[in-house]
Amino acid sequence: MRRNLNKTNQGPNLLSSIDWFTILIYLMLLAMGWMSVCGASYDLDQGGSIVDFATRSGMQIIWIGTSLLLGTLILMTDDRLIESLSYIIYLGFLVLLAITPFLAHDIKGSMSWIKIGSFSIQPAEFAKFGTALCVAKVMSTYEFDVRRWKDFVISVALVLTPMVLIVLQRETGSALVYSAFFLMLYREGMPGSILFSAVAAVVYFVVGVRFSEAELLESSHMALGQTLVLILVQIFTVGMLWVYTKNRQIAWRILGWGSLVMTLALLFTRYIIRCNVMWVLQGVCAVTIIYLIYRALRDNLARYFYIAMFALGSLAFFYSANFVLNNVMQAHQQTRIRVLLGLEDDPRGAGYNVIQAKIAIGSGGLQGKGFLNGTQTKLKYVPEQDTDFIFCTVGEEEGFVGCAVVLLLFLILILRLIHLAERQPYTFGRVYGYCVMSVFLFHVFINVGMVLGLTPVIGIPLPFFSYGGSSLWGFTILLFVFLRIDAGRNRMKR
Repeated sequence: MRRNLNKTNQGPNLLSSIDWFTILIYLMLLAMGWMSVCGASYDLDQGGSIVDFATRSGMQIIWIGTSLLLGTLILMTDDRLIESLSYIIYLGFLVLLAITPFLAHDIKGSMSWIKIGSFSIQPAEFAKFGTALCVAKVMSTYEFDVRRWKDFVISVALVLTPMVLIVLQRETGSALVYSAFFLMLYREGMPGSILFSAVAAVVYFVVGVRFSEAELLESSHMALGQTLVLILVQIFTVGMLWVYTKNRQIAWRILGWGSLVMTLALLFTRYIIRCNVMWVLQGVCAVTIIYLIYRALRDNLARYFYIAMFALGSLAFFYSANFVLNNVMQAHQQTRIRVLLGLEDDPRGAGYNVIQAKIAIGSGGLQGKGFLNGTQTKLKYVPEQDTDFIFCTVGEEEGFVGCAVVLLLFLILILRLIHLAERQPYTFGRVYGYCVMSVFLFHVFINVGMVLGLTPVIGIPLPFFSYGGSSLWGFTILLFVFLRIDAGRNRMKR
């Protein structure tokens, strides 16, 4: 439903329409985040006050104060004005992202920070808000339907464009955050097969890389990882046939013949004569693809063709991903992935941050060591402990109880954002709300996961906890724009 920008009846007053519960959660996270920055940045040797503006904890007070002022100003702005400026804001950020590498200074290999006087800002943190606004505006236009390929391509292009510009800044972690928008697209009607394809791609990559150095049979020189991926492609293809075509006969036929050929090939190479099973498995996948294309043409049913393209795309992704990992990614990126998957042990290199973070969290026990009493963090064992790895400070000083409280607050915030998004009477508000929720969910899941060694270390902040003005302002703008849109939901229709 499109919003009429000419309405004059404002309905209930602004104060009564604001969702104060969400703001309360925001304030609680800010307070706990500041305490964590204090714990992570406090210097035992120098001592001093934690509110001294010369320290990082003191500077964080400035960032928090300006964030509160920024949030207040956003709540005082007409949400219809924000919506009307969506395209301009998005294009402005695209231009800023494009020129950032030419203005930025090299910081640890990244060209994403622009220095302004004594401060530095990262445009990528603010571009998420502009992208969410533009996507919401486009998807709220008349007759837009993400289930149509044309509309789907438009929405995906709006998300991928800033991603590419951020990758050019050598800031892969910030670029990956934009993949969270696909959760919103799924809520708005994107076919589940696309989301499943993304999950399948992750499975292919993890399985293929994790078992790439293992042999299928002793002295066979055949990779177990490649074998497993080819089998998974066949299984996933049959599963999509089962779900999307309801043709059980074809699904059973492909599964049966494929399993028989694969089993015979394995038995033949195990007991008779050694042969390359990879060729057999690749042949089975190729025959399956050709057969599905044939059925698509014979029965004039496009779903068979789409499933065939899924199988073909699966093979293309796996072999290209393997090439990218070994020939395109930089050495430190390869090492991080291999350490995460348990293929390498690098306690003094790529695995150092995670190992020290785990030690810090584990040392906190149930109730933690207390505010400013952490030893791992005070002695600076954990790199980036007040930014990307700040969650380890929560674990060391507040213990399991503190970690549980923080995660519970984030869970409540995410569930609340879903509730607010679902009650929006307009498509614009609902889409923007789900964009906000998706970004927060991605940041929390990946950041906490990388501190615990469950996800790759890609260097993204924990919302409202990590030190710095760019991330705190970016998350504040993202959240408070949605709260302002939600506050205008009760505006009476003309």
